[in-house]
Amino acid sequence: MILVCYPRCTTCQKAKKWLQANGISFEERHIKENNPTLEELKDWHAKSGLSLKKFFNTSGLLYKELKLRERLPNMTEDEQYRLLASDGMIVKRPILIGDGFVLVGFNEAEWRTALGL
Repeated sequence: MILVCYPRCTTCQKAKKWLQANGISFEERHIKENNPTLEELKDWHAKSGLSLKKFFNTSGLLYKELKLRERLPNMTEDEQYRLLASDGMIVKRPILIGDGFVLVGFNEAEWRTALGL
């Protein structure tokens, strides 16, 4: 599994500790240093079953600076993908990518279910 995260994010830290406490092995990927590609985002989005909006870090500074709350509804899906691929800080985290599933954001109950715990 791959945990896509930002080390200074407290939710990411909590998710990482939870995975470790449950004995789940994963590879950590720093979202700012290794931004998701357009192809990865499309794949993750398809596997997640979530709306594309759920992939945006709506509480982030960049989201607010770019006024994405107002802009996103008028953007095409391709424009949204390109925007997400342009900067990892726009992407909601953590993202856990496993065999056949993608979890966006840390929700312990959802993660337990997806991991069969």
